[in-house]
Amino acid sequence: MPESTAALPQATLVTVDEDYAGQRLDNFLIRQLKGVPKTHVYRIIRSGEVRVNKGRAHADTRVEAGDIVRLPPVRTSERAEQKAQAMQNVMTEVARHGASSTVGGYAPSREFPILFEDDFLLAIDKPAGVAVHGGSGVSFGIIEQLRMARPEADFLELVHRLDRETSGILLIAKRRMALKLLQEQFRERETDKVYLALVSGNWPARQRVIDKALHKYLLPNGERRVKIVPNDHPDAMRSVTLVKVKAPIAANPLAPATPFTLLEVTIKTGRTHQIRVHLAGEGHPIAGDDKYGDFELNKALQKSSPAAASLKRMFLHAWSLKFNHPKTRKAVQLQAALPEELQQFLPSRAPESSPESANS
Repeated sequence: MPESTAALPQATLVTVDEDYAGQRLDNFLIRQLKGVPKTHVYRIIRSGEVRVNKGRAHADTRVEAGDIVRLPPVRTSERAEQKAQAMQNVMTEVARHGASSTVGGYAPSREFPILFEDDFLLAIDKPAGVAVHGGSGVSFGIIEQLRMARPEADFLELVHRLDRETSGILLIAKRRMALKLLQEQFRERETDKVYLALVSGNWPARQRVIDKALHKYLLPNGERRVKIVPNDHPDAMRSVTLVKVKAPIAANPLAPATPFTLLEVTIKTGRTHQIRVHLAGEGHPIAGDDKYGDFELNKALQKSSPAAASLKRMFLHAWSLKFNHPKTRKAVQLQAALPEELQQFLPSRAPESSPESANS
C-alpha cells in the first residue's frame, strides 16, 4: 500500500545565514528538508529544481551567507516523519534520565562546570579521565554527553581537543559560524593557551624552547603513541613548545629522592601528546603520565599515606586560554583553577595569578 504523503503548496526561498556558510548544498538541503529521502534530495538537485541565487547548482556547491536557495515543493513521507519523531522522543527520554536509559549505546546526559557561555560558544572545565568524544574504544565522550543534556541545542561541536587524562579549559561551539572562526584562530596560532604541568626533577630555567619534530605511530594493539624523530624523518612534524618555570616543588614524602618543577607550557603547534613527549624527551616527564612518564615514580606517588597526598592522575591542566570572540571579536580571557586533587598534591598552593607566559 502506498504511503500517504503531505505536499508543500509551493516553492520556498530560504536565505542562508552565517551559521551554514561554507556547507555543501546537499547537506544544507538534507537539514532543511527533514523527512525527505536523500535520494530525492539528490534528484531535485540534478533536475535543477533547486536553485542558488536563481542559478542551477551541484550537490557539492558551497553555500555562502546571504545566498537565496529555492526549495521546490517536495513530498515528505509520513512514515519517515514518524520515524524521525520517534527517534527524537528517544533522545529526549535518554537526555532526561541519563545513564539509567542508555539503550542502544546512547551516552548518559551530563553537564560540566561552565567557565563561559553565550549564544555562540560554551567553555567548560573538563575533568581528567573523561574523553572529549567517543571512538578508539570509548563509547562516548563529553560532546555526546552534552548533546544528551541539551536536546534542544541545534549545534554543539568541539572547537579543539584535550587528552582524556588532561583537565582544564575546553571550548564547544554552539553555532557553525563560531566553530569555523574559532578553529581558524587555533589553526593560525592566534590563541594564547597555557598549560600547567608538574614534571620530575629540577627544570633548567634557561630551557625555554623545545623545537623537536614528532612522529605518530601505532602499537601492535592499535593504541597510538608519539616519539621524537630527526627533522629529516619522512613523517616528521615540526613541533614547538615554550616552557617557563612557575615554581620549584619540594620532593613528596612518597618519593623523597625526587624534586619537582611546576611549569607553564605553551604549545605553538598542536600535535598529539606534544607536551607529554617533549617534556619527557628532556628528561623531565610529567608526574602521573601513564604513557611517557616514569612508571616507578608514578607507582610510588599513587600510594596512600597519612604523611602526604597521593597523585592518581597525570598532572597536566589546560589552565588559561585567550582568544577573540567569534561574533564581537573582543578578547576573551579564561582561566580554570587547578583541580583540588592536583592542588592538594603540591606542598603549598601555587598562585593562581594571570599567566605571564601566554603569547602568540
